[in-house]
Amino acid sequence: MKEKESSRRSFIKKTAIAGAGVAIGGMGLSAKSYASIRGANERLNIAVIGIRGQGGTHINAWCNLKDNRNVNLKTLCDVDESLFAEKADVVAKKLGTKPRTEWDMRKVFDDKDIHAVSFATPNYWHALGTIWACQAGKHVYVEKPASHNIWEGRKMIEASRKYNRLVQVGFQNRSFNNVREAIKFLHDGGIGEVYAARGLCIKPRDPFGVARDSEPPASLHYDNWLGPVSYRPYNEKKGHYNWHWFWETGNGDTGNQGPHQFDIARWGLNKNEHPISVFSTGGVFGWSPKECAQETPNMQSSLFKYQDGTVLEFETRGGYSNGESGLDIRIGNIFYGSDGYLEINGNTWNAFRKRETAAFAGSKSASKAPADPRTPPGGTEHYANFIDAIRSGKTGSLNCDIIEGHYSSALPSLANISYRLGRELKFMGGNRDFEKFVNDPEADSFLTRAYRPPYVVPDQV
Repeated sequence: MKEKESSRRSFIKKTAIAGAGVAIGGMGLSAKSYASIRGANERLNIAVIGIRGQGGTHINAWCNLKDNRNVNLKTLCDVDESLFAEKADVVAKKLGTKPRTEWDMRKVFDDKDIHAVSFATPNYWHALGTIWACQAGKHVYVEKPASHNIWEGRKMIEASRKYNRLVQVGFQNRSFNNVREAIKFLHDGGIGEVYAARGLCIKPRDPFGVARDSEPPASLHYDNWLGPVSYRPYNEKKGHYNWHWFWETGNGDTGNQGPHQFDIARWGLNKNEHPISVFSTGGVFGWSPKECAQETPNMQSSLFKYQDGTVLEFETRGGYSNGESGLDIRIGNIFYGSDGYLEINGNTWNAFRKRETAAFAGSKSASKAPADPRTPPGGTEHYANFIDAIRSGKTGSLNCDIIEGHYSSALPSLANISYRLGRELKFMGGNRDFEKFVNDPEADSFLTRAYRPPYVVPDQV
């Protein structure tokens, strides 16, 4: 018996998982967990944590990859139990079986049959949830921005590396073929030397009103919803989705919709580092505090400079506004180079040479997917990449590893710190691992937060 067990363990250590070339050691899987993922075609069990709003997108993506990538959505988790019936029915209709439901994510992490989790929680839960998941041996797909503050992002990187877990950040543009094509065109010198990028988040939003503090709904586990945030009475106008517009819980639209375009901007500039300076200004325009209690700006302009002088501009406009460029971009990017400029609007891009008004290198829009059974359904490409990376066991095969997500998520965080302090800030961008401002303790205090026990992001992950 011992001899057979020894042979089996030797086989696990030395053999690639059938058909996928996935070494067990490369995934950091135990022999016990290996039993449930024995090959490239074996099923992976997923849990979605946070099922309101963007969580619905996660649910649909994993269900749509049931046959394409052989994944099973086993568990739904949310602190608001009123969502369970509707969301569980969605899964049951798509998969044929109802998922488990849990309100405490820690019970999900205790389930040894769960291989990976995806987070669509509020931003302030991303870091702690990811760290707990990595510690429990789960791979992680986490929504943008990667973290609520910069220090948390670094802790997520450390947890991913320490526990040998793959962490993919939900910057889906990284997996869209046409966006990848546009970035390659930039990196290959298509518009010459790229010296500036402009990101746009033009998304009009109406005021959401004000309300008095009240008792939370009976279905909501309010203490767990708050998590790391300092305790405050429940207020419906500071809860579901509206948490985006308060500093304790959100990052404004610069850190909500904006991170997608920040990521494309940094990616196109080919900057795998932090900027050395940032200045951001703006305010709340269009309504009075009596109409809306929003703290974060709805109009914000931000300017970053990198060590080599490259510039990244970002514009957030929450009021009525025109689009920009020939593509009438509202949510997108423009790049400027020595030989021309390039514009990206969703999955479409155009490039222009010098003063010419006609596009060169063609006008690129979403191409028809090849007739390949492995091609993931539209909108699931980034999720499929995560599954493929788990099966390969290679961090490098992720289209947006946590370190990439961290550098892009740090940009709106830096902009918001500058906005809140009302001045330009100098950052030690040249040292990628030493994330501090230059001789500025006041600004440094915004890099992290005070955590409410027991929901504490640990210094040592």
